[in-house]
Amino acid sequence: MTSRFAELVIDCHDPERLAAFWCEVLDFKVIERAQGKVEIGSWVPTVEEVRARQMPPTLVFIQVPEGKTVKNRLHLDVSPIDDSTDNEVTRLLGLGAAKVDVGLGSGRSWVVMADPEGNEFDVMRTLAPSES
Repeated sequence: MTSRFAELVIDCHDPERLAAFWCEVLDFKVIERAQGKVEIGSWVPTVEEVRARQMPPTLVFIQVPEGKTVKNRLHLDVSPIDDSTDNEVTRLLGLGAAKVDVGLGSGRSWVVMADPEGNEFDVMRTLAPSES
């Protein structure tokens, strides 16, 4: 018997807003809505699919009363697949993300950003084929 990584839960004030942001970032769709909860993913999970193979986890946004107070201990890394890292950062800024300084200094190969509620995430190198 084994377990599967099925979902990542993110506490937030506004699940609808944060789910909409991450749907745009990741090209995900809303899978389920409930009072104070929105689940998004690239596929609709079923027990049969999860048992058959390791599937990408979904993201679940849960409404909580408290705000974020410190740097995340867990964060997402995203990699653009169709364009450059710089162009993806520009697109994410337009969606409501912000660049943040978490004290790493300069010279890193990724960009640290925050979603509309301040949750840090990294934009990594592009996975788009190089034009050489």
